[in-house]
Amino acid sequence: MYPVFYAQFLKDKRKPLLILLFIGLSIVATLIFGNSAWGSKTSVSIFASGPNAGEIEQKWVTLLNKNTDTKYEISDEATAREQVREGKRDAAIHVMEEDYRVITASDMPNIHLIEQEVHKVFTEEAQLKALAGTEEKAELRESVDRFMENPPMAVGIKSLDGGELSSHDMGTQLLFGFTLFLAMFTIGFKVNGINADKVSGVWNRLNLSSVSKINLYTGHLLYSFIIGFFQMTVVFLLFDYVMNFEIGPLPIILVIAAVFTLSSVSLAMLLAGVAKTPEKFNMVYTSVIPIIPIISGVYVPPGVMDNPVFTFAAGWFPMGYAVESMMDVALFGAGWNDILLPISIMLLIAVLYMGLGINLGERGGR
Repeated sequence: MYPVFYAQFLKDKRKPLLILLFIGLSIVATLIFGNSAWGSKTSVSIFASGPNAGEIEQKWVTLLNKNTDTKYEISDEATAREQVREGKRDAAIHVMEEDYRVITASDMPNIHLIEQEVHKVFTEEAQLKALAGTEEKAELRESVDRFMENPPMAVGIKSLDGGELSSHDMGTQLLFGFTLFLAMFTIGFKVNGINADKVSGVWNRLNLSSVSKINLYTGHLLYSFIIGFFQMTVVFLLFDYVMNFEIGPLPIILVIAAVFTLSSVSLAMLLAGVAKTPEKFNMVYTSVIPIIPIISGVYVPPGVMDNPVFTFAAGWFPMGYAVESMMDVALFGAGWNDILLPISIMLLIAVLYMGLGINLGERGGR
């Protein structure tokens, strides 16, 4: 086992560019997509039509931007509709004196959130108008605001343990997702060394030596595990201690990462057993792996990926379980008992795929 392991280490020692590249990509992808796509406010264009369009826009842009994380901006109608049509913005709002229309070209969940915010503002304004009657509505609004500064009863939202309820952080989710996703590529390319040795004849020559077949597999797979886990550990340490990201207790995160690495090695072994040759493996592996984070919902907030077919397919891969358990640890303080189920499922996947992969590989060899 040790000579095989050391031989793989010497290959990476001479050419460490691949591992360094994937580590860098994990960091860069998280910083770009995590901070830019999810760290800024959602912008929504509003516009009005008619002779009093300017007054209507000023009125509603002030009310809509009050107490919200969404940024509402005044725009002309043609530009607003064009941005929605080209996908640059998810929605635009056509505001009128007492009504509105949502302009959209898709049905993403954030559009429904925007519509809820706008509906709430228009409903409150209609209630104020009904209460004011012939009185000055601005004075009534000021008196209501003063009253709500110290209301007789307030409703608060707390977590189950009585603490503050944490909001979902897509930046953290993308950090875990990109790190695990790129580690799968590193693991796969290392496991593919088994097929490369078999095709080149090195595997058979080693079989005739004192190195047993068990030691051959163990040397390759153990090195693939260590190099994949090392890659993820470096990224997590950088984000935790250098960039000050809140990723939760590092020991629990690393245990989840280790189990995920084992499952990923088994998945790569299964595909290596199916492909039989390095060229076919590269073709199959690079086609299958990019689909896994998509069907697992890694790139979108929870609840968006609700397709039953995708959900069923994602259950056969370890990424969804790993990212979900890491997010539970990072955001909600999940402990060891809370992550036992996803860890057990990933271990089951590892045992199943490893057995199938080695069996298929040996059949091809015979």
